[in-house]
Amino acid sequence: MSPPAEGGQCPICGKPRDQKFKPFCSKRCADIDLSKWLKGAYSIPGAPIEEGEDPPIDPEASDLN
Repeated sequence: MSPPAEGGQCPICGKPRDQKFKPFCSKRCADIDLSKWLKGAYSIPGAPIEEGEDPPIDPEASDLN
């Protein structure tokens, strides 16, 4: 096991951080965090979209050009 990273706690379980898995304490906690991202548990709030309404299209982000 790597020595604990200086300062801070694991954002998942609160144990001291491990330099190898920074900012987490272990691979397990890093995997839990990744799972939360993949399941959509973390999100950035935006304007609500009405049901049946298409989201706005950003012409600069289009791959059709």
